[in-house]
This record gives sequence, structure tokens and C-alpha cells, in this order.
Amino acid sequence: MTTPFLWHNGRIKPWADATVHVSTHALHYGSSVFEGERVYATPDGPAYFRLADHTQRLFESARVYEIDIGYSEEQINQACLEVIRANRMASAYVRPIVFRGAGGLGVLPRDGAPVDVAILALEWGAYLGDAAEVGADVCVSSWHRPAPNTIPSWAKAGGNYLSSQLIGLEARRGGFDEGIALGHNGLLSEGAGENLFLVKRGKLLTPPSSAGILSGITRDTVITLAGDLGIAVEERDLPREALYTADEVFMTGTAAEITPVRSVDRKQVGEGKPGPITRTLREAFFGLFNGRTADRYHWLTHVENVEEIAA
Repeated sequence: MTTPFLWHNGRIKPWADATVHVSTHALHYGSSVFEGERVYATPDGPAYFRLADHTQRLFESARVYEIDIGYSEEQINQACLEVIRANRMASAYVRPIVFRGAGGLGVLPRDGAPVDVAILALEWGAYLGDAAEVGADVCVSSWHRPAPNTIPSWAKAGGNYLSSQLIGLEARRGGFDEGIALGHNGLLSEGAGENLFLVKRGKLLTPPSSAGILSGITRDTVITLAGDLGIAVEERDLPREALYTADEVFMTGTAAEITPVRSVDRKQVGEGKPGPITRTLREAFFGLFNGRTADRYHWLTHVENVEEIAA
């Protein structure tokens, strides 16, 4: 999974030339913040989905961990556009990452230790493969999300995803596509890398932002689109058994997009296939990229001059 070029510390360079030292602080202590973004092929050419919102969250995550990115939000936005042009990509999954570089082996970074910034763009299809269309088989993990005031769940930091790896590895060992974590209080939180939605009697239910979740940008998109479509949405605490009695369940994320769930703990959800509300929201979401859904909120940022390689 490579492309010819990436953006690293202020300039486009060949993929193989972007290297870091083994003493890099983030490698030892997880001191990185990052984003996952998608570029979609639209009738008007490649376009980022909610680029500015992703960049804003990147800076908010860095602020929590007192990491000075060293560039403005606009500079990062322009660099994201530049890496797509450099690789002449019609669509992509894009990973901006900011991390503490080589500067000693103490837990606290030394004064003046460098901060690296890189932006990678890759060809990457549906995160959960065929499950995105037919529905995923998921399990409730034995691993819980951290309690409040331990690790900040609102920050999209590298270290947070150690929890996600444990949840995902356990699910894979059990033959599932993905795992769902409970929060510290035993109530529903989120998937290993996705937010969670349930449908019950025509209403959309989702755990609140206080449930140890990352407040996802795709999650916010679904809530907004549901409002436009007249689908009621309620953010509330939900017990585990709500998964077993829901009419529909789906997960959301930049990588996962909107992925239906057909079974939980080998218990069938609804009719065991994507339900009507899930299908309606998927059509509205993907309609943003084929022109069937109006971009009312100016979520698309088009990449101009893709045929030119940036200097």
C-alpha cells in the first residue's frame, strides 16, 4: 500500500524518502495525532469530504497533547490537496499524521524536540470489505473503552488505538468482522474503529459523546442527513441488549463509511440484511459523491489540476 509521493515536513517527496529514527518519541510512547480522510471521485473530479473539519479536529487533538504542529490549518489543507495532485489520484484514503520525533527516551519530550508532520494518500476500498454491502458479523468485546479522565477519547491519538487493536484482534480470533466495545459503565460505546447506530421503531439511536467514543465526522454527517430526511435521532445511553433487539444496526467512520451489521454475537439483527433506514442513509451519503444528494453544507473540497505533478 504505497503511492509514488507523500507530503513530509513541508514538501512533496518520494514515498521511500520519508523516514524517521527508531528513537522517535511517538514510536515509544504513542505521542501522535492523526486523521483519516477520503477523497471521492465525483462528476466534477476528485473531492475531499469534510476536509476542513478533519483538519480542525487534527489541531484540536494536538492541542490536548500540547503538540505544536508548526503549520496553520490552511497550510495543512493545501498540503492535503497537493498530495492528491502529486499522485494524480481520482480517489484516495488520506492519512495526515503529526508526531513527536527523535528527542530523547523520556516519557516527557525534551524541550525543542522535533515534531514531524506527514500526509499519506493510498488507494483503499471498503474498510470491512464485502460486509459494507451485505452486512457485518460483529461481537461485543470483553475489552472496555477507557473511563473518563483517563485517556481523552475525543482526541484522535495514536495511543488510543491500542484499545482498538485488542478489540479487533479478539473479534478476528472469534471469526467476526469487527468488535464492539462497552464503556467503563457497561453500556454501549463504539466499534474498534467506528461509531455505532441502532434503529428501533423508526428512530435512530446512538451512544452519546460522553460514552468514551471519538465524536466521528461521519457520525455527525449521518445525524445531519437523518435530520434532513425526517428521521428522528436520539443520543442516549444504551445497554448491550439493545443490540439484540434493534431493528437495524450499522457502524460509521471515514474508513468504514456506513457499514450495516447483520448479526451481533451470532444473533441475527432484523432480517439479517441491511434495513430500510440503513439503505436510505447510505444512498444519501454516497449521493453526495455522485450528485444525487445536494452538497447543502459545502462538505466537498474539489482538487484542481490533478493531472499536474506538484513541484
